[in-house]
Amino acid sequence: MMKYLLVLYCLLSTFYSYGSIIRGRVTDEKGQPLPFATVLIKGTTEGTTTNAAGQYQLEIAEGLHSIVCQFIGYRKEEKQITIIAGVQELNFEMQPVRMQIKEVVIKAGGEDPAYAIIRQAIKKRSFYQQQVNEYTCEAYIKGSFKMKEVPKQFMGQKIDKKEMGVDTSGQGVIFLSESLTKIAFKKPDQLKLEVLSSRQSGGGFGFSFPTFISFYENNVTAVLTQLSPRGYISPIAENALFYYKYRLEGVFYEDGKAVNKIKVIPRRKFEPLFSGYIFITDDDWRIHSTDLLLTQDYQLELMDSLRIRQTHVPVTPEVWRIKDQVVYISFRQFGFNLGGSFVNVYTGYNLHPQFPPKYFDKTIMKYDTAFDKKKVAYWDSIRPVPLEKDEVKDFREKDSTAKANRDSAMSRSHLDTLQKNQKPVKLMDVLWKGASHRYYFSRDSSVSSHLLTMQPLLKRLQYNTVEGLVVNIKPAITFDLPGAQQLRIAPSVRYGFSNTHLNAEMAITYEQNARLGKRSGHNTWTLAGGKRISQFNKAEPIDALTNEVYTLLLKENYMKLYENWFGALQFQRRFQTNDVLKAGLTYENRIPVENTTDFVIFRNDRKMFTPNHPVELAGIPFTRHQALVFDVGFTWQPGQRFIELPNQKMAFGSKYPTFELAYSKGIHGIAGSDVDFDKWSLAVRDRMNLKLWGAFSYRIGAGGFFNDKYAAIPDFQHFNGNQTFYNIKYLNSFQLAPYYQYSTTAPFYATANAEHHFNGLLTNKIPLFNRLKWNLVAGSNAFYVNRDNHYVEVFAGIENILKIIRVDVIAGYQSQADTRVGVRVGFGGLLGGLVRFDR
Repeated sequence: MMKYLLVLYCLLSTFYSYGSIIRGRVTDEKGQPLPFATVLIKGTTEGTTTNAAGQYQLEIAEGLHSIVCQFIGYRKEEKQITIIAGVQELNFEMQPVRMQIKEVVIKAGGEDPAYAIIRQAIKKRSFYQQQVNEYTCEAYIKGSFKMKEVPKQFMGQKIDKKEMGVDTSGQGVIFLSESLTKIAFKKPDQLKLEVLSSRQSGGGFGFSFPTFISFYENNVTAVLTQLSPRGYISPIAENALFYYKYRLEGVFYEDGKAVNKIKVIPRRKFEPLFSGYIFITDDDWRIHSTDLLLTQDYQLELMDSLRIRQTHVPVTPEVWRIKDQVVYISFRQFGFNLGGSFVNVYTGYNLHPQFPPKYFDKTIMKYDTAFDKKKVAYWDSIRPVPLEKDEVKDFREKDSTAKANRDSAMSRSHLDTLQKNQKPVKLMDVLWKGASHRYYFSRDSSVSSHLLTMQPLLKRLQYNTVEGLVVNIKPAITFDLPGAQQLRIAPSVRYGFSNTHLNAEMAITYEQNARLGKRSGHNTWTLAGGKRISQFNKAEPIDALTNEVYTLLLKENYMKLYENWFGALQFQRRFQTNDVLKAGLTYENRIPVENTTDFVIFRNDRKMFTPNHPVELAGIPFTRHQALVFDVGFTWQPGQRFIELPNQKMAFGSKYPTFELAYSKGIHGIAGSDVDFDKWSLAVRDRMNLKLWGAFSYRIGAGGFFNDKYAAIPDFQHFNGNQTFYNIKYLNSFQLAPYYQYSTTAPFYATANAEHHFNGLLTNKIPLFNRLKWNLVAGSNAFYVNRDNHYVEVFAGIENILKIIRVDVIAGYQSQADTRVGVRVGFGGLLGGLVRFDR
C-alpha cells in the first residue's frame, strides 16, 4: 500500500510543480505577430520562443513570476503574473524601441560613432570567446522546410508531387523534425551531445545536432561548411574593419543598459561577408543580439539567402549566452521555391557542471535508448515553440500514414500491393536505364525483399582493338538474409565480336554485421572465378568509355589488356572506427592477347594503332604464365569520434590524416605459380580546411619491391598516367604522364600529390570570375624512382564551373621525354567531388 501512496505522491508533486501553463501571443503595436520572439522567466534562462504566428507556450511552477518578452528592434516588456493550476493567457504587445543618437560631433571626413563601438567590441571579442571554461545546457531544435512552388519537370524527369509530399499546387511541408539535446562542453574543444528525444514527420531520426554559430569567432561557420568552405568573416573579427563599414542606427536602453544598434555593411561584394544588424551593449561591449544576412553576392553557395537571428541573455551578471537562434533559409532555383528554418532554443545553462573523470570520450553524440519512442503528450509538454497549424497537420497525417504502413506491413495484402505497385520493366529499361524487380516477404515484424537487377545493355557495349565490339551482360541478385546479412550473386558474360572470345565470371559476395569483442564492424567475403579480361594496371587508369572515344574517333588505343582464368577469395573488415582491413588470395592463368581489329569511325592513314603489349615495356616479354598472389592492406585514421545509436556506433570523423599500408606476395611454386616477388607500399593523405585561405589536400606515398625474382607486367608498380583530355583521379594520378613508361620493380619509389583549392580566394576580386564563382586550384604531382626515372608536373586550373566542372593546365617535366604542356577536364568544385561513374 505504501508504494502506491509514494507513486501517487510523486505524480501529484510533478503535476503541482510543472502542470501550470501560460500561453499567449506576441504582436507588434499593429497587432501583427512577431515570430520567434523570446519569452522567459526573469532571472533565469528558462523560457520559450514564439512560432511563426507569434504564439508561445511556457510550462511554469505555481506562484508569483515576472515574465520577460523581448524581440530585436522592440522594447523589452516585463509582466508579473500569479500562476495557479491550469492554463492562463498572457499576451504581449511590443513597442518599437525609441532610438536615440548619441551626441557625437563628427568633423568633416570623420567616422561614424559605430566604429568606436566596434573597436571596443573587437578588443573584448577574445575575452568573451574564452570566458566560459565549461557548461551544460539543453537545446530544443526544430527544423521545418516548406515547398512553395514545384516545376513540372526537373532535368527531363516529371516531378511526382505526391511523392514529394506536396499538394497539387506544389505547396506543403517536405521536412519537419524536432529534438531535445543535452549539450556538454569543456575547453578547449571537448563536446558531448546526448539526444534525449528526436522525431521526424513520417518517421526518421530528425535533426538533433545544434547549430553552433558564434560571432565571437573570427571565422564563422554558418550551419554547414558546404555552404561556404571558407566560412564567413564576423562583423567583430580582428580584421573586420578591413571588410565592413558600420553605421550607428541608434541607441536604446534595456534594464538601464545602453544597447547600440549598428548596421553592418560589406565593403565589397563577392567576399564571405554578412550584412544586417549587430547590437552591442555599452561599457562591457558584448553582443546583445544579431540579425545578419548572407546572400549569393557574398559567397553563399547553393541557397539564395541565409538569415541568422540570435538573442543573448544573462546567465549570470557577468556571463551572457545565446537564448535562442533562428536560421532562415531560402532556395529558389530550377523552378523550385523552398523556404525553411532551424530554431534552436537553449535552456538550463550550468556554468559549473563539475564533469566526472573520463566524461568526455570519443563519443561526440549519443542517442538515448528511447529517443524515438516518445508519445505526442511528451512532445506537447516539453516543446518550447508551439507548432504551426500546417506543422500539426503534417505530424498527424504523416505519422498516421507511417503507423498504418507499419501495422499492415506483415499482411499478405500489403505485400501483394508492394509487389504489384512496382513499375513494369520496359524495353528501354533493359536497353538504357537498367532494370530491377523486388520480391517482397515478411520477416521479424518487418518487410524484407530480394532484389534482381540488370545493368543496361546499350551502356554496357564497349569497343577496343583486342575484342572489337563487346557485349557485356551483368545481372545480379541480392538476397536479404536474417540478422542484417546479405548475399549477392553477380554473374557476368562478355563476348568480343572481333576476337570471338567468350569470357564469363561470377562473384558471390556475403556481407554481415559482426562483433569483434565488444566492438561492432562489417565483414565482406567475396568468392569469384571464371575467365575475364583485365588491364595490366589493376588501378585501371583509363576507363572503357574514354578508351572507346579515343579509339574510334582519334585512332589511339591506350587501354592495354590481357585475359586470365582466375579464382579469388577476398575478405574485408570495416571496423567500428571506419578503419578497413583487406586480405585476399588470387590465382590467375594469364594469357597474352593481340589486337584483332583496326576499325575507326574517322579514317586517318597518318596514325597506326599501337600493339596491345605496352610499347614502353617492349623489352619485357609477356608470355602465358600462372600467378598466385596474396594481398593484404590496412587503412586507418586515428582519432575517430563517434555517433552512438542504441544498437551501433558510427564513425563521425577525425582531424588526423588517413594512413594506408599494403603488401603483396607473389607465391612461387604453389598451383604452378611462376611469380616470385614481395611488394610494399605506404601512403598518408589528408584534406585540411584553411577557411579563408582555402583547402589543402595531399597524398604522400612510398613503396618498392623487397624481392623481384619474377614479376610480370601486371605485378609491376604502375604510376597512374593519363594521356587523354579527361581526368578525375586527382591526388592519385599524374595528369600528363604516359601509362606504362615509368613502370618499375625498383626496391624503392616515392610519390607526392598536392593541390590547393582557393575556394574563391583571389578570383573573388576578378571581374566576371567573381560573379560566376569560378575558383582557382593549383598544385603539383611527382614521383621519384631514381635519377633516370622520375617525373614532376605542376598545374593550375579553374573549378566550380557550373558547380561541377574543373579545367587544368599542366606542365609535365619528364626524365624520359621532353617537357609537355596539356589541358585536362574533370569534375571539381562544390558538387563536382560528388560525381561518380560506374560503367
